[in-house]
Amino acid sequence: MRVIVTREPGLPEVLGIAERPLPEPGPGEVRIAVHAAGVNRPDVLQRKGLYPPPPGVTAVLGLEVAGVIDALGAGVTRWQLGDAVCALVAGGGYADACVAPEGQCLPVPQGWTFTEAAGVPETAFTVWSNVFDRGRLQPGEWLLVHGGSSGIGVMAIQMAKAMGARVLVTAGTAAKCQACEALGAERAINYHSEDFVAVAKEWTAGRGVDVILDMVAGSYVERDIACLADDGRIVIIATLGGNKAQIPAGEILRRRLTLTGSALRSRPVAFKSAIAAALQTHVWPLLARRIIAPVIDQVFALEDAALAHARMESGAHIGKIILQVR
Repeated sequence: MRVIVTREPGLPEVLGIAERPLPEPGPGEVRIAVHAAGVNRPDVLQRKGLYPPPPGVTAVLGLEVAGVIDALGAGVTRWQLGDAVCALVAGGGYADACVAPEGQCLPVPQGWTFTEAAGVPETAFTVWSNVFDRGRLQPGEWLLVHGGSSGIGVMAIQMAKAMGARVLVTAGTAAKCQACEALGAERAINYHSEDFVAVAKEWTAGRGVDVILDMVAGSYVERDIACLADDGRIVIIATLGGNKAQIPAGEILRRRLTLTGSALRSRPVAFKSAIAAALQTHVWPLLARRIIAPVIDQVFALEDAALAHARMESGAHIGKIILQVR
């Protein structure tokens, strides 16, 4: 089968195509004939040598795929040969075939193409785990999403709105802000020209937001705290703005704030399978009705993975970047 390999850490040009044996599914796993794969920020970090795969996981990039099951490992009961699925994987998605734990697979939403479905797992799992599980977002509460036009951002806007929450986002251009508001954000804040703390306070009548999904961290954390409501929650999922932050500990204590974070890739299969079960119950019906719809920025052929990475690193994308495999 064809796979995308990283010849050495570096720029997108280090990505190339190679031949590898087909992977065999182990107990409780399925093999998916990949039709499309999503491109994500962790793939870029891994290509640069900054985010190695967990022990025992293939070095082939790719955290989400959509395709058709063509082999079953021992003990698999949920799926049959020929089932159309999308899946969250710990690696190996940039390939003609990929192995996934059966619990991390979900049916391709009714009426969706494989290209659309390939952009769902990584974002949906991340948003559910961090916004709804860790962040405990409730109907009627305010959510602030940093990076609202990213793949995770556009999913967070739609999922939060569908669950009855109100959404503010930050984004870096007028076009990105407009796209976020078209998806359901009540206000998109251009972080180059506006103070998100002031706007968040204004839109919540001085109360502050209840949950912040932060993929920036760094200097944003202190400002996040300034625009939280009492009992508010900050969930950090990336540190694009740096690892260190000034934290007013007295504010956390006095206003009962929660500062937390998580990374999904290294969590056990049982944990991710539980998220998949929750998504199938609460989110998949919304996908089938297109209350939550795919936002695809651009589609590249598998052999053009370097161009896909360059597009992501340009920061110009809105929504998901997809590799078309079949």
